[in-house]
Amino acid sequence: MIYDVIIIGKGPAGISAALYTVRANLNTLVIGMDDSALKRASRIENYYGFSKAVTGDFLLKEGEKQAEGLGAEIVVAEVIALEKGDFFEVITPQRAYSSKALLIATGQPQKKARIENLDAFEGKGVSYCTTCDGFFYKGLKVGVLGYKDYAVHEAAELEAFTRDITIYTNGMELQLTEKFAEEAYRFKVNTRPVQKLEGSEYVEKIYFKDGSFEDIDGVFVAYESAGSGDFARKLGIIIEGSSIVVDKQQKTNVEGVFAAGDCTGGFKQIATAVGQGALAGRSIIEYVRSLP
Repeated sequence: MIYDVIIIGKGPAGISAALYTVRANLNTLVIGMDDSALKRASRIENYYGFSKAVTGDFLLKEGEKQAEGLGAEIVVAEVIALEKGDFFEVITPQRAYSSKALLIATGQPQKKARIENLDAFEGKGVSYCTTCDGFFYKGLKVGVLGYKDYAVHEAAELEAFTRDITIYTNGMELQLTEKFAEEAYRFKVNTRPVQKLEGSEYVEKIYFKDGSFEDIDGVFVAYESAGSGDFARKLGIIIEGSSIVVDKQQKTNVEGVFAAGDCTGGFKQIATAVGQGALAGRSIIEYVRSLP
């Protein structure tokens, strides 16, 4: 079977695009894992249409229900490769799927550090988005877990809310480009390996492997620049840093391949991903209808 479009990623960008393509009567397949950073957001208060806070998990599930209700097919699987022949081949460990057009909406998953209780405190003092959650830490003591440019960038984002910011490298030496090395001096840096996080309902302390600890109100994870565009390189798609380059219609430099959401860089917000997904959906409709 040849799908009109395969969408890789079932977060806000991918599902938003699917809502448009399926309503245009395009045979649409969405493939993704249940590992969106949004899934771990315990409180979202800045998304249009909700007067009360909702969870990221709620938004994701409702979006999938909406897309499936309109006729989109959703498969939970990991995409391990992309190939281009007469059609696009999307390969998972289970099988391969073919399509006329392709949308990459994979987000930018962060590399996880092996720290005890890190997962347990997600949404309870551990966050993956400074723009989303920095507001809740006004004047508090926060840490950024990471050692590359991304960590310094996230620390700089937090300066709008607090000045008590420490970068925890978890035993790694800072690996920064010149630009971010010049900015890093503004922050405290702790290079001791981290053992665990502790607290009652929320994070309260960060413990190190040497037995010492520090009080902490929140930890923002920016452990690695995400590599969501790795497999896109195999198709010859232009990437800047870890972000896929697109034009105003969400088109990449490869005909028939589009990208939307966090994997394109920019402002990492649900509203932005949904908007880019809608634009991508419209562009995909025009592309598929133009094919012989």
